[in-house]
Amino acid sequence: MHLLREGQFSVASTFLTEAASNPPQAVPTPGTPNPYSSASQEIDVGSFSSESLAQQFSNMYHILHELRTEHNLLPAIEWARANSNKLEARGSNLEFELGRLQFVWLFLSGDSPNGPEGLQRALEYARREFGGFQDRYLREIKQLSGAMAFRPNLSQSPYRRLFQNQSAWEEVANSFTREFCSLLGLSADSPLYVAATAGAIALPTLLKLASIMKEKKTEWTTQNELPVEISLPPSYHFHSIFVCPVSKEQSTEQNPPMMMPCGHVIAQESLSRLSKGSHFKCPYCPTESHAKDAKKVFL
Repeated sequence: MHLLREGQFSVASTFLTEAASNPPQAVPTPGTPNPYSSASQEIDVGSFSSESLAQQFSNMYHILHELRTEHNLLPAIEWARANSNKLEARGSNLEFELGRLQFVWLFLSGDSPNGPEGLQRALEYARREFGGFQDRYLREIKQLSGAMAFRPNLSQSPYRRLFQNQSAWEEVANSFTREFCSLLGLSADSPLYVAATAGAIALPTLLKLASIMKEKKTEWTTQNELPVEISLPPSYHFHSIFVCPVSKEQSTEQNPPMMMPCGHVIAQESLSRLSKGSHFKCPYCPTESHAKDAKKVFL
C-alpha cells in the first residue's frame, strides 16, 4: 500500500509478485501467544490485488503533475465534478477552490498582450461556473468579481491576497490529495511515513532517556505510555489528550477525565482522592459536589 501511495507502481508489482511466490511464514516469539495458530488467520498475499489501487493512484499523480508542473487545473476540475456529490457530502471546499484558482489564472493572464481577452475569459468563466456555488460561496464570488475594478492597481487593492498568493497552487494540490485519498478511505499521508517520521523525531529523546536510566540503574515502569513527553509537530496530533490539572498526569482509559457539575475537569483518580466518597469542594471554584455527579469526558 505504501509503495502504491508513493507512486512506486513497478516496485509494488514486483514486491507482490515475489511475496506471492514465496509467502512469508509467521514465526511466533517464544513465550508469547501465536496469533497465526489458526489456518484461517494466515495472511494470503495472493488475494491482494493492486491493479485497481494502482490505477487510482496513477490518476492522482497525473492530476498532481498537471497542477504542480503545468499549472493545468482542468483534469482536477473534471475529477471534482465527477465526484461532486461525494465531496459535497463531506463538506469539502475543493471544487470551489479549483474553480476560484482557475478564475485567478484566467484573470492574471490579462497581464499578457492579450489582456482584455484574458479578463473577458475570466468573466465568462465566472458566469458559467459559479452559479452553482452562490449558496455557499457568495461572499467569495463577490470578492473575485469586485477585483476586476482594481486590476490596474491590484497589488494595492483589498483583493491582493487572492491574486498574489505564491503558495496557491501547492495549497490546492494538497487539498486535492487529501480529498482524493479520503474518497478511497485513506489518510492523506502514508501511515508508514507518519509512523517512521514520528519515531525518528522521538528517538533522540528516548536514547537520552535510556542513557540516563542506565546510569541511575532504573527501569521503564510504564507499559501503555512513554515515560517522557515527546513534542511532535501539530500535523502529527491525531487524538485529543487531557492532562489532569491536579495530578499533572495524562489521562488514560483506566483514568479518564471527569467533568464535575461546575464544568471543571480532572482525572478520575484525582476525583477519587479529593472526594473520598463524600462531598468535596472543586479545586478551582467554590462549588461543592459529589463524585457520583461527575460525568466521564470522551476524547
